[in-house]
Amino acid sequence: MTTLKTLLGTMRLPFLLLTPACVAVGIGTAFWQSGTLNGLHVLLIFLGALSGHISVNVFNEYFDYKSGLDSKTQRTPFSGGSGALQANPEAAKATLWFSWITFAITGLIGFYFIGVHGWQLLPLGVFGLLLLITYTTWWVYNPLLCLIAPGLGFGILMVMGTHFALTGEYSITAFVASLPATFLVSGLLLLNQFPDVEADQSIGRKHLPITIGFRKSAFVLGCSYLLTYLMIILSVLVEMLPIYCLLALTSSPLAWKVFREAKGFKGDISQLIPAMGMNVAVTLLTPVLLTTGLFLG
Repeated sequence: MTTLKTLLGTMRLPFLLLTPACVAVGIGTAFWQSGTLNGLHVLLIFLGALSGHISVNVFNEYFDYKSGLDSKTQRTPFSGGSGALQANPEAAKATLWFSWITFAITGLIGFYFIGVHGWQLLPLGVFGLLLLITYTTWWVYNPLLCLIAPGLGFGILMVMGTHFALTGEYSITAFVASLPATFLVSGLLLLNQFPDVEADQSIGRKHLPITIGFRKSAFVLGCSYLLTYLMIILSVLVEMLPIYCLLALTSSPLAWKVFREAKGFKGDISQLIPAMGMNVAVTLLTPVLLTTGLFLG
């Protein structure tokens, strides 16, 4: 029971809400363009995407435990790891196995859809699987790669992969619709790195808050928000997305507030926590509203 509790902790269950929010966008584009959905395929996509998200979370927890990073971080509700392995180090081996099992589930579901629709899904799927297992060990040591990797995984790869799995083809509409999630998820992880600067720096990580500081990183976050809402507006104007997708703009006042709080951050982590929570809300709410617009359209 102790090991099971540890495994549940390393999954970071509250964070898994991000997966259905992003997958929903690909389901929305598939429905908007085809007018139909295969219920079994939708269920398998959710299972595969959730398994992938769990896998990257558990890999992250395992490698951060092995490096000693999680013993140095100041935990917040949104950053710093779960602490599950620090509380039960004996579960480390089981945790590693669990990460590989969930990785395999994602891969098997991907191969199922390759069998259904053809090899064209293979390059995207292989890249996504490589991203899962290399994020913590490679991407986080380069500032630019560390910035783009989360958005790439949850945005472009997840949305376009979902669309292809449901329709059997790639779509410029799905690509355009994936960009808001891409920008937002990268911004989500960027702000969550603010409290971890000293700990991350101690093991050699190099992300933007370490390399360019808090204030400039806050402006990068602001740019990610700006690109998100500009992309939605422009896509509607050129009729690549239905007009109802403008519903997603209603999260912009909250995004503006997060940007202002991040810009004023002086190192007091307790004062940043509300902004981190609002950043999560923006990142979840915007794709859901975008999906709503696609279904209404």
